[in-house]
Amino acid sequence: MSPASHDDDLEALRASCDRALSAHGPVRAADLLATIPPDTAVDRYGSGGVVAELEAEVAALLDKPAAVYLPSGTMAQQAVLRVHSGRTLRRTVVAHPECHLFQHEGGALERLHGLVPRPVGERDRLLLRADLDAVAEPPAALVVELPQRDLGGQLPPWDDVVEQVAWAHDVHSVAHLDGARLWEASAGYGVPTSELAAPFDTVYVSFYKGLGALAGCCLAGPADAVAEVREWRHRLGGTLWGLWPGAASALSCLRRRLPLMPAYLDRAREIADAVRDLPGVRVVPDPPQTPMLHLLLTTTRDGFRTAARALTGDGLWTWPDARPTGDPAVRRVELSVGDATMALTVGEVRDALARLTGAV
Repeated sequence: MSPASHDDDLEALRASCDRALSAHGPVRAADLLATIPPDTAVDRYGSGGVVAELEAEVAALLDKPAAVYLPSGTMAQQAVLRVHSGRTLRRTVVAHPECHLFQHEGGALERLHGLVPRPVGERDRLLLRADLDAVAEPPAALVVELPQRDLGGQLPPWDDVVEQVAWAHDVHSVAHLDGARLWEASAGYGVPTSELAAPFDTVYVSFYKGLGALAGCCLAGPADAVAEVREWRHRLGGTLWGLWPGAASALSCLRRRLPLMPAYLDRAREIADAVRDLPGVRVVPDPPQTPMLHLLLTTTRDGFRTAARALTGDGLWTWPDARPTGDPAVRRVELSVGDATMALTVGEVRDALARLTGAV
């Protein structure tokens, strides 16, 4: 089967399902369009309308002086780090080895902005304050990701996070928060988003991940830094003639789903309790620290695919594939708890995972 026909087959299977295991279910145009109110006030080149309304609401939620809407987190974080570099007259960016900036952006920090990535700490565990003692070079910025997505949504001890930020300030640098899933981190720590944002100089938050909106994000911080990021948005091609569809979707999903994050976290922990004894299933981290978790499944690639496609015959969409691990007999999947997960019983989730590993 060619790659194109394989993709077509997956899309047909996805479309045939009326239930889903992860997040808010399969992304469908009609569902996303429904998140845009028909009376939305449009912007013009990012100015006014619902874009300004979203920016004001996010700035208030994070208790920062200002916020700017951008079409992607990749653009937002590159822009703000370029700003920090210009202000500190430094080029090095310190962050965890598995951070998005280093792993998923095609080397853009170096190739587009002349910045130098400095991975610190170990790939398979959280970045901690003690790891920063190995950094003698004062950086342009320290980037902290909350939660650490590639480690299953883990959260470092909050006191340690505060100490990491203090380290950055002690070396006359700045601390930037990669809060792509800050809404989930707020539930995990049990505090408002403003308390998590407080120690940091700038904060990025995403709207399409845990909140399930159209693509887009906000960058919040001091008014002068945000104004510079707004200029970089234009330079990088992000100031579109109309940004209102993404901003309107973000605002409605933010208001709808942010209050649900604690319930999503409770369900994540209920699922962990229900599958912990299943042969061939390991929860990472256990118990979950946010409304997301990774599952290590003892199965082969072909075995997983066969079982996942069999589940679509019952109308349940799980994952199109599972990621490899260091062990060829173990695959990894990411379960983000959302509306679709909540619509299933914990027993249904357990049964699906048992089938994916061949435990039944």
